[in-house]
Amino acid sequence: MEQLLLFLPALACPVGMGLMMWLMMRGRGRSEQPATPDQEQELARLRAQIEALRPVPADFDERHPAPRPGESTTA
Repeated sequence: MEQLLLFLPALACPVGMGLMMWLMMRGRGRSEQPATPDQEQELARLRAQIEALRPVPADFDERHPAPRPGESTTA
């Protein structure tokens, strides 16, 4: 009986992890409710705001202009 009590703490972690995984997978089958028109409008506004904040990629020449005559290219 004493040896059984020594193994209980070692089994608590894997059993607890298995229980948590089972509970998390069990909740995946539920369907989400469709978004309300207010939520859809807010989502569209936020997406437009994200697009406005994204930088426009510059051409290679704009990022690394050619050196002017007489300029040194070393730092």
